[in-house]
Amino acid sequence: MSCNCEIETAAVPPQSESDPSQCIDHQQQVPEVPEAPIMGSSPPSGIEFPIEWPQDGKLSLEWVQNLMAVFDWSSRNLTPTQFQEVLPVLVFDSLVLTASKILHKEPNCVKIDECGPDSSVVVVGDVHGQLHDVLFLLNDAGHPSENRVFVFNGDYVDRGAWGLETFLILLAWKVLMPKTVYLLRGNHESKYCTSVYGFEKEVLVKYRDEDGKDRVGKHVYRKCLGCFEGLPLASIINGNVYTAHGGLFRSIAVTPVKRAKGKKNRKVVLNPETSSLVLGSLEELSKARRSVLDPPWEGLNLIPGDVLWSDPSMKPGLAPNKVRGIGLIWGPDCTEDFLKKFQLKLIIRSHEGPDAREKRPGLGGMDQGYTIDHVVESGKLITLFSAPDYPQFQGTEQRYRNNGAYIVLEPPNFDHPVFHSFEAVTPRPQVKAYYDYEEAIDSDEELDMASMATSP
Repeated sequence: MSCNCEIETAAVPPQSESDPSQCIDHQQQVPEVPEAPIMGSSPPSGIEFPIEWPQDGKLSLEWVQNLMAVFDWSSRNLTPTQFQEVLPVLVFDSLVLTASKILHKEPNCVKIDECGPDSSVVVVGDVHGQLHDVLFLLNDAGHPSENRVFVFNGDYVDRGAWGLETFLILLAWKVLMPKTVYLLRGNHESKYCTSVYGFEKEVLVKYRDEDGKDRVGKHVYRKCLGCFEGLPLASIINGNVYTAHGGLFRSIAVTPVKRAKGKKNRKVVLNPETSSLVLGSLEELSKARRSVLDPPWEGLNLIPGDVLWSDPSMKPGLAPNKVRGIGLIWGPDCTEDFLKKFQLKLIIRSHEGPDAREKRPGLGGMDQGYTIDHVVESGKLITLFSAPDYPQFQGTEQRYRNNGAYIVLEPPNFDHPVFHSFEAVTPRPQVKAYYDYEEAIDSDEELDMASMATSP
């Protein structure tokens, strides 16, 4: 296992070996993984198993670290159907309820301003249930602490086999350090995507009733969906860096019209004079309604869908994202306008892995886990992807074998990204996929929008 650290200097990440003078290698020993789960083996000494909720309801660093160790061990030694022996449903309920209360109180766009001279901010892209790579990332970057803030850019679940464990570990860190760990929403934190790309089935398998039914599993899945609704949409770091899963969003100009006297008798209609697409403002973002199971692609509440689903392009302008059927496509001119208007230096977004990027002419590939897509007068637009050797289950004979990456932002301005590219933890524990990866649509393209729930 190796991790390469590189300071961004060019418009696109290098396609070959990095210059040794700009690269620091981090070595980490990766334990050997059994070819298949070893049933009946006991957890090593020092691991508390099964997980119990603290009597006082307060998580400790030791509790979170034990959770990580137990999930790592159980993923290698137990079958998915034994997950309830690892994390009883009552403990799941307590963790998700506690985290949901914190998340739902946060604004749509969280502002991370308390960055001291001795602190750093770690930004993480899509992880997609690749538990062992997430554990490596957390160890390589250093666990969250008072001086090490983490911003996760969404897509914690789906495609990978350990979305539930991954999401719960990040929720535990959020509960332990609510002002140090920030979890943003990705497009896969939705009812539609989780029903197509495996997370729903994963939960039903791991929390199956003793009689083979799905009562407990459906309860757990509903709680996860409710938690997804509370995830913020974006962050601004030190007033200089905007992060969101997909990226930019449109303005939804509205005009209140009085129908009759009284506070409740109002309707809101689109302003016909501003029907063309215009970039939205941070104020509009703050007022969007994010508590929806599936962000709508039509109507007045379009900003959440834009933030989660949009993609950059090398073509100037702002246009509907016809490939995905939801969100926008924006060009370098829009990146410049957004950075300049809100006095920002960087946009860090995620949302596109190697499978998506091979279909995007003009944009860099995801071999190193990141690309620098736009370099404009006011700053840069970066796409960050943190799931190496993605997807875990691949229908093609030749795997992408991409690296994952994370970004470290350092003082004084936290606007100069240091890229850390890393390989996948291998071999992965053997497990079956929770979705038909050979038939599933690649890259979330051409989705069946008619089946997605819309909200007025």
